[in-house]
Amino acid sequence: MILRAALLTLALAGPVVAQGAAETALAAADDLRAAVAALEGATKSRDRVAALTQTIRAYETGLSALRDGLRRAAIREDEIAAAYDARRDQIGRLLAVMSTMERSDGPLLLLHPSGAEGSARSGMILSSVTPALQAEAEKMRTDLQEVADLRALQTAAADTLEAGLTSVQAARTALSEAVAERVGLPRRYLEDPEELRALLQSADTLEGFATGLADLDSDIGPPMEDFAGGKGRLPLPVSGTILRRMNEADAAGIRRPGLVIATAPAALVTTPWPATIRYRGPLLDYDNVMIVEPAKGYLLVLAGLGTVYGETGDVLTAGAPLGLMGGTEPAAQEFGAGFVTAAQQGGGAGRTETLYIELRVDKDPVDPAEWFAETQDNQG
Repeated sequence: MILRAALLTLALAGPVVAQGAAETALAAADDLRAAVAALEGATKSRDRVAALTQTIRAYETGLSALRDGLRRAAIREDEIAAAYDARRDQIGRLLAVMSTMERSDGPLLLLHPSGAEGSARSGMILSSVTPALQAEAEKMRTDLQEVADLRALQTAAADTLEAGLTSVQAARTALSEAVAERVGLPRRYLEDPEELRALLQSADTLEGFATGLADLDSDIGPPMEDFAGGKGRLPLPVSGTILRRMNEADAAGIRRPGLVIATAPAALVTTPWPATIRYRGPLLDYDNVMIVEPAKGYLLVLAGLGTVYGETGDVLTAGAPLGLMGGTEPAAQEFGAGFVTAAQQGGGAGRTETLYIELRVDKDPVDPAEWFAETQDNQG
């Protein structure tokens, strides 16, 4: 099973990684197994879309947990190496004493030059030191075994990722095909009304477009579920790391009323709540933009996608695929080594894409971080 071997190694690595990371990784592996089983049994296009989406998200969750585990493994290995460097002289003397003791065939303590009393004292000293020497030797053996386990973990991760990436790339291709085959989706919004086309032509900012879209009275269905009741519990639409929060200045000093999430190339973007697509497609300099309506008066803006799915007016369930991030993933044979190296160095493991997330309530932007469970205590 994809990721399973590496994740089991991760979970059994003891102090190498936090238990939470191992549990997350194993849960992702179990989800992936269930998703693959569902995919094998899916016969309808919509079922295939759901199963493929679950498969990709489970894989991405596993990658995130594995990245954290490898980073912790690298830190632990560095700690062991630093401890050995700091105790190099002490270890050398310890090894010399242990080597002398192993070569001794008899009770050499009787030959102490000060006589029997000196021999007795030295015997007492050595008898008290020996357990400490043995304990130190055992700790050395444990540390060396841990280093060996860390290296094995890294090798297993690289091998598993190479196979896993090939599978998930195929799943993304199949997802795009399955989405294109969907027919008969319920609709709540008129497809490409004249007002929307005019608004698109006149838009000069993302904010102006979103505000104007909120003014269009083309919503033809009732409000959906209690979206406000989901505040603080929504999953992030994409797997990634927060780069900037609401109104946090970027390198150019620009402040935007939303979150910026760093993601891996081709990462899957899903809707965190049942929603209607109000707009999808290119807009200004934001690449592809997806604007969905989770409830009357709310607009969720997602900008920076490479590929978008669905059509204006489609009603989507929670967790439905909205599109893929842009960028190009490395080839499978290159991915494992690059992933392991970046994770060991604490890097983003190829998180070169950015998704901008904005939430508007009655036309006004609010802090999206207050709505997503993963951003409550995450400072990026």
